[in-house]
Amino acid sequence: MTDRTDMHIDDVAPRRTHDFGDLTRAAVALAGAAIVMVFAVYMGGITSGVESDVHTAARAFDWLASIPASVLQQLVTVIIVVTVVLQLLFAREWLTTVIAIGSMLAGYLISWGISLLLCGISDRTLALSLVSATTLLDSGLLPGIYSAMAAFLTAAGPRRIRSSVKWGWNLLYATGALMVMLSWHSVAGALVSFSLGRALGMVIRFATGTRNTGIWGEELANALRAIGLDVATLTRSQEATSRVRSLNASLDDDLVEGSRIYDMHTTAGKRYVVSVLDAQTHTAGYLKQLWDWLRFTGIPTRRDRNVRDAVQHHFSMLLALRAAGLPAMAPYGVADTEESAILVLDAHTGERPTNLNILTRDDAIEYMRFLDVANRRGYTHRRITPDSLARMDGGIPVIAGWHNGDSGSTSANIALDKVQLLTLFAALIGVDDALAAAREVWGKETLLKIAPFLQKVAIPSPTRALDSWDRQLLKTLQSSINAMADDEQSDVPETVTLARFSWRSMLTMLLVIVAVVVVFTQLKPEEIFAALRNANPTMAVICLAFGLLSWIGSSISLGALIEKGKRHPLGVFMSQVAGGFATVSMPAGVGPAFVNLQFLRKSGYRNTTATAIMSAVMAVYYLAYFVLIIGIGLFTGKHTLSGSIPTNTLVIVLGIVGAVLAIAMMIPPLRRLMLQRLVPMAKTYFTQLINVLNQPTELAVSICGGLLQNITTGLAFWSALLAFGVHMNPLETIFVFMLAYALGSAVPTPGGLGGVEAALTFAFVAVGVPQGVALSATLLHRVVFYWLRIPLGALAMRWLNKHNLA
Repeated sequence: MTDRTDMHIDDVAPRRTHDFGDLTRAAVALAGAAIVMVFAVYMGGITSGVESDVHTAARAFDWLASIPASVLQQLVTVIIVVTVVLQLLFAREWLTTVIAIGSMLAGYLISWGISLLLCGISDRTLALSLVSATTLLDSGLLPGIYSAMAAFLTAAGPRRIRSSVKWGWNLLYATGALMVMLSWHSVAGALVSFSLGRALGMVIRFATGTRNTGIWGEELANALRAIGLDVATLTRSQEATSRVRSLNASLDDDLVEGSRIYDMHTTAGKRYVVSVLDAQTHTAGYLKQLWDWLRFTGIPTRRDRNVRDAVQHHFSMLLALRAAGLPAMAPYGVADTEESAILVLDAHTGERPTNLNILTRDDAIEYMRFLDVANRRGYTHRRITPDSLARMDGGIPVIAGWHNGDSGSTSANIALDKVQLLTLFAALIGVDDALAAAREVWGKETLLKIAPFLQKVAIPSPTRALDSWDRQLLKTLQSSINAMADDEQSDVPETVTLARFSWRSMLTMLLVIVAVVVVFTQLKPEEIFAALRNANPTMAVICLAFGLLSWIGSSISLGALIEKGKRHPLGVFMSQVAGGFATVSMPAGVGPAFVNLQFLRKSGYRNTTATAIMSAVMAVYYLAYFVLIIGIGLFTGKHTLSGSIPTNTLVIVLGIVGAVLAIAMMIPPLRRLMLQRLVPMAKTYFTQLINVLNQPTELAVSICGGLLQNITTGLAFWSALLAFGVHMNPLETIFVFMLAYALGSAVPTPGGLGGVEAALTFAFVAVGVPQGVALSATLLHRVVFYWLRIPLGALAMRWLNKHNLA
């Protein structure tokens, strides 16, 4: 509390602020440490080259080599700690001092722990890339001075407000460069230690908070005087009920997120609302803007890097709305300092919340007219939520919260605004009333144009958190709008792609990453090339032809169960080719099944029906598989490898599954969950499966396709043996191959990698094939049925995505 003869200030003492920018910087530091480790292990030439250049430049400092490294480290540590602690103590920053010292100790501890962890790994490649002249393969692998001092200075910072922290960082950087020059520390070890300490300090600083460095009290009054406002009274708003729950914002200043709000009276007798936005609290809003920029594709998004830009933009948006004749809060002016930006609003044009429970169709019309006027002038809101619905004095409806809005907007942004408001009212007053109001204000043509934008990603989370929100609301809205189309407009517009990230794109990216990892870690090109060089070219081509026939067989098996109207022959074939790409990152059998399921969904089947068809295809495949094994076994009298089959495994697995189900049924909540949700789903699924299997002709064709797929896969291995001069009975070859392949595929690796090769080699060695030939034939077969299918499957997946079939 500060009292003067001409001014009364009632302000709240500064509190510690949790800056989300600290978490962002911590993540960047960890990412930096990971990148350095990757460079150190896989690009050692670059790392060693950098160190060599540094050592060459360090010849001018040879005289320092006689100084023990430990002495220099201790001297630097003492200087940094003493100067920083003294400044903190003189500033009476007791808590910050304790936190900084604790962070330093934690920095030493994390350096020690990570060093032990890296040295404890059986593969010493990473540890050896970090070792230096003064560090060993033990708890001192990473130089602790960098992690400890980085954590200490970070927790004591930020550097812009404390000179000792700034000079401490400079001294630490210089010491690190010198230690690397003199070969006392490695480049990789020093950078990793720096990054770990920085990340640790940032996490600690976020958890404990930092002192708010914004403008307060009398300094705030002086800033207001600079824009022509002589303060008589300045009172910080402490009304908890004025804070809106979802945005942590208040209608007092038009929903500015994270702001401090003051009620001000001037010496001239006028009343204003003063909104102060601090740089530390603005970080969360900026990160949200960045997330929207990354999340949406083709939708321009604002990105206000600093509080000055954010406040001045909000000021201009309010002026623009009032110039367009719309009721909005009247801004007086803006002021800013290094750490805060100030927006002054006329208190007599304030906004208040509207009662969402009593809204009617007439209210919806008024709000939609407000938005339509703004949109026609090119102004868009970008985030219409339940809290945006407000009223001014006299009950005039207004849409509040224009700080994230923009001018000169594209048609896509305008469509998103309308979709957000339409969906909000559909949840509040019902779909029919909301559509009737929208049709009256915007017209049918506009509704048809915005229908493709009705997607979950476009709806803010506060709207979806309403009690009246229904998961089927968007589908209901879209269906109702499409039903408005005239007969000549029967073509339903395609859904606009809004989300940059989707489950499909994320999964595709994951498959690519796993595929790359598998190729670079498991591929042994020298062995494969040797096998291909020694193979008979003609038989190798025949093996490849059998691989193509296996795709045709699987295509017949799937296509036979698809309705003629939804059957796309080329698409079916390409889906089987794409299954080879999915196999490289999933266990054998799982990848193709997943691709089949996605293909069926895109072909127009609902989830339950698509799953039933996919299950029928798998059942046909395994039925053909076991029929061939049993039939050939009985016909040839083979019992090869029978002793290797774990006969009790199936019984044990079934017993465990039964026990788990029994225990689950004994627990009332789980029993209710199974009876109310899982059992109806299972009934629906089995009904669909029976309907699929209850088609004798289609099922017979599908079984023939499954037999063709299995037989050609086995004959491909028979031709691979012939490529190396080994003649075997084709039936016996198919039998041994199928039995060994089944055992090898049980290994839970992508495509059974490793397990299939070992099982096939062992099986054919056991029946008399020379080991070198068995291995070569196996490698040739895997080239055709595994490695070659990776690029071909990727191309097929791209084709399916292009035609919206995956």
